[in-house]
Amino acid sequence: MHLFTDFFIQAGWPLATAVLGVFLLAGFVKGCIGLGMPTVAVGLLSMAMPAPQAAALLVVPAVITNIWQMASGGHFRVLLRRLALLLATICLGTALGAWLFAGVSDAGASSLLGGALLCYAAVGLSPIKLRVPPRQEGWLGALTGTVTGLITAVTGVFVLPSVPYLQALGLDRNTLVQAMGISFMVSTLAMAGGLAYGGSLGAGEMAASALALGPALLGMWAGQGLRRRISETVFKRGFFIALALLGVNLLLKH
Repeated sequence: MHLFTDFFIQAGWPLATAVLGVFLLAGFVKGCIGLGMPTVAVGLLSMAMPAPQAAALLVVPAVITNIWQMASGGHFRVLLRRLALLLATICLGTALGAWLFAGVSDAGASSLLGGALLCYAAVGLSPIKLRVPPRQEGWLGALTGTVTGLITAVTGVFVLPSVPYLQALGLDRNTLVQAMGISFMVSTLAMAGGLAYGGSLGAGEMAASALALGPALLGMWAGQGLRRRISETVFKRGFFIALALLGVNLLLKH
């Protein structure tokens, strides 16, 4: 039992409470709009700890919540075939990034994370709707996967540019949510491998991550309940504005 509590005991009750609160909020956002857990969790936690440590705490909540997301929708096999190049290159890009950027300082990783959050917020707030022609999916998927993997390896955030790419495929809403779940699951597992390689993910971090699952699921349940009562468009706009402010804060911190 001590293995599950060591991280929180060493962190102290203020930081431990903040970590659980962040995962409650991150789960709530994911429940409302189907994405945002890694972005919110790693972005906020990186204000108080190194980005790799924040990403390590994300592993178990991300895996469990994405199992549900990628299993719903009824198009799993079709999407797996269609997104094969994207998924394979996410793994390759993450492995390459874990090797190339092993020596990046905490300040450097935090600044890169801030830049990634600003870019993601800009894409989310932009009125421009991108479209990927079917004949271009192969090379664009491979390029998108590689860049997503590289960014994941440094920042622990795997929404850019994979989410804009998936949104540009012209999928209906339910299929898009399932496609994001598949992409997020592969990215999470690849990230976990990179963190383990770099020494940031061990038994203690996995145990602490498992404890963070409870508030993440509670927040997700609350977010799903609220989804039908609020404007998703308004919520997303507020979400991306908050991400932009968080990105600026991380950049200015160093």
